[in-house]
Amino acid sequence: MTRSILFVCLGNICRSPTAEAVFTKRAINLGHKDLIIDSAGTGAWHVGNPPDKRATAHAKKRGYDLTPLRARAVAPTDFDHFDLILAMDLQNFDDLVRAAPKNPHARIEMFLDYEPSATREVPDPYYGGAQGFEEVLDLIEAASDGLLQKLKR
Repeated sequence: MTRSILFVCLGNICRSPTAEAVFTKRAINLGHKDLIIDSAGTGAWHVGNPPDKRATAHAKKRGYDLTPLRARAVAPTDFDHFDLILAMDLQNFDDLVRAAPKNPHARIEMFLDYEPSATREVPDPYYGGAQGFEEVLDLIEAASDGLLQKLKR
């Protein structure tokens, strides 16, 4: 049974904190108050920093609050602490699989596999414009709903 979920992108300042905030709000709205939800990055460049201001602003327009979140890097203990680790793209998926210990407790999966009509990867909006952040939110909302449906079963 999935009780803890870690969302992972590269720097933990755009995609994964957005996924953490979106999924947390949607889960709480459906009565899933017992889930542990977090996010991290496969890189450590932004550790301790808040999410990207653009990601925060776009999320706020849709009612999601990223302001309390701070970037962190994936830790070796995450593979045993979490039930499910969800990668935002194939590079991060491969990095997680390589970093995982033998027989980790966590299942490592692609987040967008929970929204099969979508592309397989959440694109990194960091170097793009406003439309990239909106697309990320659209994909994350859809995949969050798909994951919540699966958890309900």
